[in-house]
Amino acid sequence: MNKELQTAIKASLEAGKVIMQVYDTVFDVEIKDDKSPLTEADKKANDVINSFLIPTGIPIISEENKQTDFQVRKNWETCWVVDPVDGTKEFIKRNGEFTVNIALVENGVPKLGVIYVPAVKTIYYCNVEEGKAFKAELNSHDSTIEEVLKLSKPLQPTINTSNNVQVVGSRSHMNQDTLDFVESLKKDGKEVEIVSKGSSLKFCLVAEGNADVYPRYAPTMEWDTAAGQAICNAVGLQVISKETNKPLKYNKENLLNSYFLVSK
Repeated sequence: MNKELQTAIKASLEAGKVIMQVYDTVFDVEIKDDKSPLTEADKKANDVINSFLIPTGIPIISEENKQTDFQVRKNWETCWVVDPVDGTKEFIKRNGEFTVNIALVENGVPKLGVIYVPAVKTIYYCNVEEGKAFKAELNSHDSTIEEVLKLSKPLQPTINTSNNVQVVGSRSHMNQDTLDFVESLKKDGKEVEIVSKGSSLKFCLVAEGNADVYPRYAPTMEWDTAAGQAICNAVGLQVISKETNKPLKYNKENLLNSYFLVSK
């Protein structure tokens, strides 16, 4: 396992530990300028992740960092893309469906990805160039890299030959465009089942074969998707922009993603 992936895994586990310390207390919720919620967990997890990633010398795009001007960023060949707590709404609801997302991007393309689910101590990770992604159900946030490797099992998306299609829907963003997508499948004679999950777990559902397709017709930012895209790409899935009909790109001038579709 290369050293950047090891660093990302260690950072995600340590961030998960501080997130759960906040989760088990009474915490305040702030509302940011973009109307999204922010908790102490977001800030503490960001500080922890920065403490691991800054020493790598690779610049960082994080939801909770002050964003570097594009005139500087456009010269970055490689960067980290981080969401310290993806699914803050799920965190506030205390339903466990929130994640730590860390990806390494080269020339706009995700190369490594880690998604950690601290509430259940489950980690997903990949090296895209090796064409493999893994899931490990851990015993502790303090698990070593050796323990992660020992518990890891490869992810395998399903090859669906039936008429039933499992479509990933968001707990918080089931809008009309998504419903229209579902209707289009039904008109093609498909039996559709909606599978709901919060945060970047929606990517993981498809990557591990528990859903067939994930249409996202609602706003996301680069830090919401980079790690999930890496994991999907590593197992042969595509994350295609509805705007460009090409894979989502990263470290763009505007960090807002277009709508996209995750599928074979």
